[in-house]
Amino acid sequence: MTEPRRTTDRGAVRHPARPGAERPTGPAPRVVVIGAGIAGLAATACLRDRGVEVVLLEREPHLGGRVGGWNTTLADRTTAPMNRGFHAFFRQYYNLRRLLRRADPQLAGLTALAEYPLLNAAGSTDTFAGLPSSPPWNALGFVARSPTFRWRDVLGMDLRAAAALADVRVPENYARLDHLSATELLRRIGFPAAARHLAFEVFSRSFFAPPEQLSAAELALMFHLYFLGSSEGLLFDVAADSFPTALWEPLAEHLTTRGADIRRGTEVLAVSHEGPREFAAHLDGGTALPADAVVLATELRAAQRLLGRSPGIGHRAWRDRIAGLPSAPPFLVSRFWLDRAVRADRHPFLGTSGFGPVDNISVLERYERSAARWARDRGGSVVEVHCYALPEDATTAGMRSRVLAELHRIYPETSGARVLDERHELRADCPLFPPGGFAGRPAIGTPEPALVLAGDHVRVDLPVALMERAATTGMLAANRLLRGWGLRGHDVWTVPVRGRSALLRMAARSA
Repeated sequence: MTEPRRTTDRGAVRHPARPGAERPTGPAPRVVVIGAGIAGLAATACLRDRGVEVVLLEREPHLGGRVGGWNTTLADRTTAPMNRGFHAFFRQYYNLRRLLRRADPQLAGLTALAEYPLLNAAGSTDTFAGLPSSPPWNALGFVARSPTFRWRDVLGMDLRAAAALADVRVPENYARLDHLSATELLRRIGFPAAARHLAFEVFSRSFFAPPEQLSAAELALMFHLYFLGSSEGLLFDVAADSFPTALWEPLAEHLTTRGADIRRGTEVLAVSHEGPREFAAHLDGGTALPADAVVLATELRAAQRLLGRSPGIGHRAWRDRIAGLPSAPPFLVSRFWLDRAVRADRHPFLGTSGFGPVDNISVLERYERSAARWARDRGGSVVEVHCYALPEDATTAGMRSRVLAELHRIYPETSGARVLDERHELRADCPLFPPGGFAGRPAIGTPEPALVLAGDHVRVDLPVALMERAATTGMLAANRLLRGWGLRGHDVWTVPVRGRSALLRMAARSA
């Protein structure tokens, strides 16, 4: 049975699942899914669809992983949501959006942002609103009206080298470009500095990495996914309320109703082959949960810790390879509850360039219902500042004054505002995709046939990234287990796996 199309791009590609039975004919196998982020939730949903018994274990009290949220009590004794920062739900995130549609068919938990401006410290502003949606007209339209990226800049570029951005082929692209850094690729192309920061460093830093630490293949993939490979456009949706309220609690209720056993606040310390089934998940309370298969869907550092305590799983070389994977530099999310509102014309989300460590600013009451209620009741604003790819020794105390200074510089009216309360999340738990790192990236399959990996750090030979990579690997991990039991898998959808322009592809291959 073909699953329905949920895209507006006629070029979107369906990757059909292997056929099989709809349900087990005998006793249902039991799968323990470790980690209730996007990957773990996707795997759980796909396995339950085929009648597999699933126990989903999450260390935190909330779901969603790095897109999770929780409540905090402010100085005024009100309860407010908090999370790890802004997330953009692009329209080409087909598999993630299909996951959310399970509990929210109309995606009412998301709201569209009409604008996505990028402000340069020199004073110019670029925007992706109003552009043609189809490539290459979207790119040409952007250049035609951009005050930063001008036509004369194009004349100074090495167009044959630039054609590599239009000749993306997954996974072949990694063999061609993974040895280069994003910085080196852009140097070879000859992008002017301002355009380079605008068009590419913003994307690079969305991976929490400066371009010199990011694989050129990953940068080219992003350009393909968000620009030349898709006609879904560069505008996106955001959560209309806190992540738990808008996204994860409705999905958790949907999965529980369908028979999934979701256990929060439960950490898995190790996995072994002890007990009556293939695996045992050893929990922090001292009990062991038997399972026929395991989906390890935690973030990278948690996976490294768990495998380090599981010496009987896989083999040593495989565990050591995962243990050696790097994490991206730290990032800081600073949220301020201010006693006065920012100007009415401020955008809900603003990307920035040249403002010290600040990469973007969100005015949360412009799209998040909980923040809007607080701002309306207090006459203030809830403003969030993101700083990516920070030095390893960065501290919240050391960054706070710089963050506020740049906020005041970008939105001068905030300089007279009093900070009623604030929260800071300094983290360093996102994966890094450095030059030359693709070959060592772990795959979904492992040395153990009934153990699979999922998450945005896991290799998948499809044009996906960030949250969509997490959702896709979760689905594919479930499919791998389902295939072993003779059960039908689930289709996945992506943007095209290669560049859409035959002319540009030919130019790149002659370079």
